[in-house]
Amino acid sequence: MITQRLLNALGGKILWVAAILLAIAILVPASNLLLPVGHPLRVPNYMVALLGKYLTYAMLALALDLVWGYVGILSLGHGAFFALGGYAMGMYLMRQIGDRGVYANPDLPDFMVFLNWQELPWYWWGFDQAWFAMLMVMLVPGLLAFVFGWFAFRSRVTGVYLSIITQAMTYALMLSFFRNDMGFGGNNGLTDFKDILGYPIQATGTRATLFAITALALAASLLICSAITRSKLGKVMVAVRDAESRTRFIGYRPEYVKLFAFVVSAVIAGIAGALYVPQVGIINPGEFAPANSIEVVVWTAIGGRGTLFGPIIGAVLVNYSKSWFTAAYPELWLFALGGLFVAVTLFLPRGIVGAIGQLRQYWLSRSARDEGGTPPEAKQLVADKIVRARVNAPSPDLGSAKPQPAE
Repeated sequence: MITQRLLNALGGKILWVAAILLAIAILVPASNLLLPVGHPLRVPNYMVALLGKYLTYAMLALALDLVWGYVGILSLGHGAFFALGGYAMGMYLMRQIGDRGVYANPDLPDFMVFLNWQELPWYWWGFDQAWFAMLMVMLVPGLLAFVFGWFAFRSRVTGVYLSIITQAMTYALMLSFFRNDMGFGGNNGLTDFKDILGYPIQATGTRATLFAITALALAASLLICSAITRSKLGKVMVAVRDAESRTRFIGYRPEYVKLFAFVVSAVIAGIAGALYVPQVGIINPGEFAPANSIEVVVWTAIGGRGTLFGPIIGAVLVNYSKSWFTAAYPELWLFALGGLFVAVTLFLPRGIVGAIGQLRQYWLSRSARDEGGTPPEAKQLVADKIVRARVNAPSPDLGSAKPQPAE
C-alpha cells in the first residue's frame, strides 16, 4: 500500500527516471575509480567532470520547467539564480585557499590584494564555513526570487512583460558583477580553487564524488518537483497557467501560487550553480548573460516542457551536441541551435517527450484497429457525446403535466 501511494504521489515515470539517475550516480564513479586506465568501460576523468556539468544544466532546466511548464511563467532570467548559487560556492572555495594564493595572504583572496583592498568585505564573512556557504547557496537565490516575485506577481505583470523584466534583472546583475569594486573578482570572476571540505578539488576521487552528489541532487529535485506538481497545489498551479482569472474568481490567490513555485525553482537553480562551480573550476559574470538563460528555455522546449524529465533529456542532449558541434564547427553552433529551436517549435511543439508520447498513442490506436477492436480515442469520443447529450437534454416540464383520469 505504501508503494502504491508513493507511485500515485510521484508518478511511475518519474520514479523510473530517478532510479536511472541513482544508477548513474553509482556506476559512473565506480567505472572511473575501479577500472584501470585504458579499459573500454572506464569513464575517463575529463568525461566525469563534463557529465557532471551536464547534470547541473539538467537541474537548471528542471527548475525552469517547474515555473514555465506548470505555472506559465516564461522566465528569461533563471541564469541569475544559477550564477548566484555558483558565486556563493565560489566564495567558500576562495576562502579555503588561505595563504596558498599567489600573494600568500591568509585573509584576502588574490584579486583583493591586487586591487589594494585592506580588509575583507562584510558580505564575505562566514564563507570560511561550509554550512554557512551551503545556506547562502539556497538563501540568496531564494530571497532574490521572493523579492522580485512579490512585486511582479502582486502587480499582475504577466506574459512577455514579465519575461522582459526577468531578462533585465539578470542583465543588471551581470553589469554589477563585472565591476571590480563589487568585491567578486570583476571580469575574471573567482577561480584557482584548491580544496573543498578539506579534499583536493582536482583529485580523481573528489571529482567522482562531486558527480555522484550532482546526480543524487538532480534525482531529489525531480522527486520534489513531481510531488509538488501531482499534489492539490500542483493542480492549482496548472489552473493558474491555463485560466488565471477564473482561478482568482473561485477564491484562490494566483500571486501566492506563482511566488511559491518561483522561489522553489530559484533554490533548485542555486543548488545547481553551486554544484557546477567546483566541477568546472571557475565562476565569472558571464554566467549572468541573458543568452545563457535563453539557452535554458531552448533545452526545456526541446525536451518537452510540463513533463519534468523532458527538460533533463533536452539539457543533456543539447549540451552534448554543443560539445561535439563546437569542436567541429565552432562558428556555426549558434545558427544550429537557433535552427533546432525553430524546428522543434514548428514540428515538435511538445518536445521530444511529447512527440514520443504521441507516437506511442498512435501505435496503440493502430494496433487496436488492426485487431478489430474499437480504438481508445473512439471510445472516449462516444462517451463524451453521451455525456453532452444527457447534459443538454431538456428537462421535463412537470408543471404542465396533466393528471391522468382514474380508471
